[in-house]
Amino acid sequence: MTSEATPVRFEKWQALGNDYLILEGRDLAFPLSAEAVRRLCSRHFGPGADGVLVVFPPDELGFVARLRIFNPDGSEAELSGNGAREAILYLRRAGWTRSDTFSIQTVAGEIRPTITGPTTCRVDMGRAHVRSKDYPSGPADGIGEIAGFAFQHVSIGNPQCAIHIPDRATLERLDLPTIGPPIEHDARFPNRTNVSFFTATGASTIRARIFERGVGETLSSGTGACGAAVAHVLRGGDSPVTVELDGGELLVDVDETLQVQLSGWAEPVYRGQLSQELVAALRETDVG
Repeated sequence: MTSEATPVRFEKWQALGNDYLILEGRDLAFPLSAEAVRRLCSRHFGPGADGVLVVFPPDELGFVARLRIFNPDGSEAELSGNGAREAILYLRRAGWTRSDTFSIQTVAGEIRPTITGPTTCRVDMGRAHVRSKDYPSGPADGIGEIAGFAFQHVSIGNPQCAIHIPDRATLERLDLPTIGPPIEHDARFPNRTNVSFFTATGASTIRARIFERGVGETLSSGTGACGAAVAHVLRGGDSPVTVELDGGELLVDVDETLQVQLSGWAEPVYRGQLSQELVAALRETDVG
């Protein structure tokens, strides 16, 4: 951690309304505790955001940076599609790399983005799986039933529970704040789960609403879009899949091996510096 006199700078970025604070690990002057993350994400007592991204120098050769991702409840996420794009474009603008294609370490493993424009990139999200440690009792096809819905389990760096809804009108009427929590916390998902509700609007287009683990209903989720797109393709839909979310559209390419590419935009909102008073309060939080 840096000394007390060193300013702690941050940037706020957003992608389809999903906003994150980005900090550099070498500038931190406080522990990355759950309490500190919750304070930073508070829209009344901190800068406010849907999560926190912290970039560190890599600890392995061949990587540009190591990325840690935190939810607003203080828990650490394995991966975030929107957060990853924000971090990727931040790293490029902040001079961590001049390459268009590079690798980043995450808790979920390596991600390999390609910069496609000033505010756009494509991210190789890796291969999706329908069997994983996040649904250990699940069948080989990852299909189950929960809360009266049939669902498709998808692991794409983090756990996804993708629920197909027969028509758009029914999808739009769903009360996600009521339906989402019992699914997120169902005992079959030992690490909790993200939940996407989707309906097909065409052979290669879907409308999705997202209930994100540790967040609640959100305007957008990149990995949630990926989970819904994979489930759509497994149901016979075409790829690439355009996913319409409350915050905008993402493009998800799913190949025959379930290798997933996520394309979309992200942009900075503002730069700031944490006050000495806030840093002092964050420094007093417990590690954990």
